[in-house]
Order: sequence, then structure tokens, then C-alpha cells
Amino acid sequence: MSQVNSNNRGQKLAYLLSLFMVATPQLGHTQALEAKATQSHAAHEHQVGEKTYVCPMHPEETSHEPGSRCPKCNMFLVEQESETSETTGAAEHEVKTYVCPMHPEETSHEPGSRCPKCNMFLVEQESETGETTGVAEHEAKTYVCPMHPEETSHEPGSRCPKCNMFLVAEEEEESTSTKAQPEMDHSQHDPLAQAKPAPLTGEPSIKYVCPMHAHIVSDVPGTCPICGMNLEKVEMSADSQQIEIDVSGSMQQALALKVAKAEKDTLWKFVQTVGQIGYDESQINHVHARVNGWIEKLAITSVGDKITKGQLLYEIYSPDLINAQDDYLLALSSLQSSKESRNYQDLVRKAGLRLELLGMNQAQIKRLAKTKQTQYRVPFYAKADGIVKALAVRDGMYIQPATEVMSVVDLSKVWVIADVFENEQSWLATGQPTEVSVPAMGLKGIEGKIDYIYPELDPVTRSLRVRIVLANNEVALRPNTLAKIEIYGGPNEDVLVIPQEALIQTGKENRVIVKQGDGSFLARKVAVGMMSQGKAEILSGISEGEQVVTSGQFLLDSEASLKGSLMRLSSGHQH
Repeated sequence: MSQVNSNNRGQKLAYLLSLFMVATPQLGHTQALEAKATQSHAAHEHQVGEKTYVCPMHPEETSHEPGSRCPKCNMFLVEQESETSETTGAAEHEVKTYVCPMHPEETSHEPGSRCPKCNMFLVEQESETGETTGVAEHEAKTYVCPMHPEETSHEPGSRCPKCNMFLVAEEEEESTSTKAQPEMDHSQHDPLAQAKPAPLTGEPSIKYVCPMHAHIVSDVPGTCPICGMNLEKVEMSADSQQIEIDVSGSMQQALALKVAKAEKDTLWKFVQTVGQIGYDESQINHVHARVNGWIEKLAITSVGDKITKGQLLYEIYSPDLINAQDDYLLALSSLQSSKESRNYQDLVRKAGLRLELLGMNQAQIKRLAKTKQTQYRVPFYAKADGIVKALAVRDGMYIQPATEVMSVVDLSKVWVIADVFENEQSWLATGQPTEVSVPAMGLKGIEGKIDYIYPELDPVTRSLRVRIVLANNEVALRPNTLAKIEIYGGPNEDVLVIPQEALIQTGKENRVIVKQGDGSFLARKVAVGMMSQGKAEILSGISEGEQVVTSGQFLLDSEASLKGSLMRLSSGHQH
């Protein structure tokens, strides 16, 4: 038994020994792989720790993994410069300058900086070598005068031969002009430094002003420190009410100045307006039947038919008219049988009056009394001449007293309703003569008079309606036709007038430009009276015989306004 156990123990030991021999190479291989992986991971971590990847658009997004993408814009992250490269290139960064593409004045020596205005990345500025290579490009630039584009040059810092302004590059006029300012030396010829307050002695003073920058004022000639233009001479009168402007003869020709004399003349209150021809409403007659009945025969066919007094209009069958005729015949018979009794005479009179009130005329009533036969179709006739304006019935229609059978208007007279502006209503009066023209019909010079002035203005057009009555015996004027109307008022005799275009109306005051004998010009305030027929009455401000500018006066007035501002400016202290 002990021998068997010893044999089994020996077999187990042999089995375990063989199993250990098999597993030992695998275990060694596994340990070697683990050690190698650990070393490679450590080396990778060491390498990754040295490199950082950043997004070009979003620098705040970084990673240590190569090939990563930005979570915002999905761009590949690019490698950031290492510390060693930064240290080696420190000297280079110290000399490099970075500038904003949109705002060149924003610069920095730090790479990756942003513009504080537009937040763009600053880009590296060209080095000295790049500037030397761009000399040819700089020489090729064209410089042009802002005031005279025909004056050009390829030399920087050149001046215009006409106005003495600095020529600026065509593509960068504003930036070049601003950069040219520091280069100018005004230590000796600074007009602002030499400007002095104007003397308050009442004598004329001379100032020099920049045409482009009116706030640049000097007591001595020179150039503008902003644009470089020659300062223009401005002579100011001591009288603050009269501002003098000197214009050379060539400039007067260039401005095409025209003048006219102030002279005495007669101004007529003259209104020229438009109106519309209409019916004379007092000549419109409305035809109604005074009984109920049926139209048996209509003698009028259409609107616009001309009718004459006594012409048959229509025939009507009406039971009321038949009964009225029978009553009239019965009253006549009773009067004859009673041998002219007074009571029956009054009965006949009332029966005849009833027929007349129902629409029958005296001739029809006499015919009825003579024939003693009742008319079943009673005719009705026109009471005046005219034109059918409206026709509302036809044959066979049943009508009532409220039914308008037709309307007839007499066109021997017509009305013209004219619209007059609100500010001209004081010139109008009843009985004023007028002339009416109808261009569409070739009619001119039809004389008439103002018959009526309506008491209220049109709330929409702010115009006043005026009624003019015209004779129309030949029926040449047709209603609803447009007409031109001229209304003549009373004369305003022996008044001082000037052409209306010479006035400069600002809303607060009226001014004119007066030409003096020496060729200079004065701006004066004037009081204006009536304006009519292209002329304006002058109440005060100028005298008879003086010449006023009628063309180009607005340019001279602008110059006068500028001088007035200079006078107010020079009367105090200049800073």
C-alpha cells in the first residue's frame, strides 16, 4: 500500500515538472511583451508630452494626439512650436512684426496675436528684403489730385500744380493723405499758429481760408495743414449786414452769372389756374308725373336729345286723370242745367284747377271743355328748351309721383368751377374779369366774370372754389371739359420789382446778391411784398437801379454764408 502511494506521488511530481517546463517559455514571452509595451508607451507619452496640436481658427482647442480635429470647425489640429524651437527662434521673433490686414495701425511682436478691433490674426510684416524688392512696385504707383483728377504723378509727395494739394495714391486716397500730414513741416508756416483775433476797429479785415476745410483760418497766406491747398483770400466788410464777395472775371464767366436791374413797374394781381365746365344748376328741370299710371308712348329716345318748348314728351294712361276729367265735365253739365248758378261756377273752377295741378295745361283743359270727351291717354309737353340730361323711363313702365321721368337742362349758360390756391384768395372778388380757354376744343379768350366765391376751402386740396358764368348760345362748351382760367385783379402801380428767380428764399428770410460797381458782390436781406407774373415786389433792402444776380446767386450766397461764419469766428478768440 505504501509502495502504491509512493508511486502515485512520483507520477504527480513528474506531471507537475513537465507542466512547468511547458508553461515557462510562454510566461517568459508574455513578460517580455509586457515590458516592451510598457517601454513603448512610456516613450510615446514622452514624445506626445513634447508636442501640442492647436486649431488654426480656435486656438483654445488643443490636443496631444496627432491627427485630431477641432470640435468646433472640424479642421485638423496643427503642431504648435515646441519650446526648443521657440528658444532657438527667440532672436527671430524679437525682430518680426505682425500687422492686422484690415487695420495696419494695429501691430505686435508676438506671433499668434489678434487685432483688438476686428479679432483677425496678425500676419507677419514684410522684412527689409521684401521692402527692397517692392521698390519697383512703389515707383509704379500713380498719385492723383483729389480736386483735379487729371493731374497725376508717379513721385510720392508731389503737389497739384493747380490747387497745391498733395497728390494721393489712387487706391488709398484717404490713408495716404492722413499719412502725409506728419511728413509736413509747418514749424515756420503754420497758419493756425500765426492766426490772430480780428481787430474790432470797424475796418474791413482780410482772412485766408482753406477751400476744403473752412475751419482753417489764418491772417497770413499759406497752405492748409490738412490737405496742403493754398489758403484763399477772403475780404470781410466791417458792416455785418453786408457781406462782400470778390469774384474774378474768369470765375464769373465760368459760373455764368447773370444780372438784372431793380426797377419800378406795375404788378397785376394775376391768377392762372384750371377748372371744369359744368351745368348751370339753376337751369336744370326735373320732370315728374303727378299721378299714378303707365307710359303709353315715350317721345324721347335717349339722353342728349335736344328738345324745344311745347314738344311732346310722353303720353300716360292714369285712372286718376280720367276721374278728374269726368268730374270736370260733370261740373260743366251741372252749371249749364242750373242756369249759371254761382255755386256751380265755383265747382267748375275747382275741377279745372284740379286738372291743372295734375299736369294738364290750359290748352288741354279748354279742349276738354269744348269736346266734352275724356282723354284716356293724356299727353304731356316740354315747358322749356334744353337737352335731356337723364332719362329714367321707357314705354309701358308704371310710374308714380316719386318717379323722375327725365331731367332737362338749358345749356345757353354754363358754369366754370375754378380752384384757386389758398394764399391767393385775398386777391379774389365778385365781378372780377376772367378769360377762359379750352385747349381740347380750340377755344380761347372767352370772357366771363366771377359770379360767386364759395365760402369754404376744400379740406383735401386746400383750394378755394370760384364760380364763373359763361354764355353758351352756340352750345360750344361741353360740361365736364377741363379749362384754363386767368383771373385778373387790381393793379399795384409804381412798385420796385426784381425777377422772382433772383430771390434766395430760406424760409426765415429772403436775400439777394447785389453786384457793385467795382465788380464785387454783396449779400443783402430784403423784404418781399407781392409776387406775380414772375416778378417780386421789394419793400426794402435795395434801391432802384441796383443790379441783382439772377443766375449763379446760390453759389455766391454760400460764399457769403461762409464769410458770415468767419466774421462771427474772428470776432472772438481762435483756439
